[in-house]
Amino acid sequence: MKMPKRLVPLLEEGLIDEVIGQLMSGKEATVYVVRSGNSTRCAKVYKDAKQRSFRQAASYRDGRKVKNSRQARAMEKGTRYGRQMQEASWQNAEVDALFRLADAGVRVPQPYICTDGVLLMELVVDGMGDVAPRLNDVDLTEARALELHALLLNQVVRMLCAGVIHGDLSEYNILLAADGPVIIDLPQAVDAAGNNDAAAMLKRDVDNLAVYFGRFAPEILTTSYGAEIWTLFEAGRLHVDVELTGHIEVDTRVVDLDGVLQEIEATRLEEDARLRRQQELSAG
Repeated sequence: MKMPKRLVPLLEEGLIDEVIGQLMSGKEATVYVVRSGNSTRCAKVYKDAKQRSFRQAASYRDGRKVKNSRQARAMEKGTRYGRQMQEASWQNAEVDALFRLADAGVRVPQPYICTDGVLLMELVVDGMGDVAPRLNDVDLTEARALELHALLLNQVVRMLCAGVIHGDLSEYNILLAADGPVIIDLPQAVDAAGNNDAAAMLKRDVDNLAVYFGRFAPEILTTSYGAEIWTLFEAGRLHVDVELTGHIEVDTRVVDLDGVLQEIEATRLEEDARLRRQQELSAG
């Protein structure tokens, strides 16, 4: 096949030796199967912003750190340099998340290097050594659906314990490798502690899993794993071996609104009295 332009520098630098073929083309990147020495890997070539259909929503960028104030100002103003920095930030987010999650024991492709808009990483394969299929392309029994759902919930928990939320998790970005599911596509990954929409994103990721696996195991549809996981996380009680129930206790006690208002009024009157005493002392 014709050598993709963005892969030429990697070939010249000896990072890859051959482009075997195109694996897929998605909303933010085109992925190629490549050979590096005796290893078969994949190269994810990010598309330019103007070619992508996936928009970098502000909710995903919230909480991401920028190297310096000049870059931050440029990104805020939308200058050409700012757009370049935004692109770099978008790509680096996936690389950073992959390294961070791999170190935390989360099942993601092992990243090797990211340079000039190309991410070189592990090629995920099935039991036959072929490219692993997406979860969406696999037929499941009820028992297998329950098994995979439990495995992926544990991966979501591990990610959150590492401070990361996928942000766009679904059956379309999970590969079924020989030894279990592998989570891919993380350019929109968010920092759980620094993003204001983190709770909603975590719950959406978990709900997406429930809707998909609920097709094969309907009992999953009645669970509330997302709310349970986030509640444990906020309380500092989430860990990788946590036993989830899928249910969360809702406080149904009636709020004593009159009592709350009385406490607020008492506090206000107390503060007014304190301020008057201060004014009298100052006048004296």
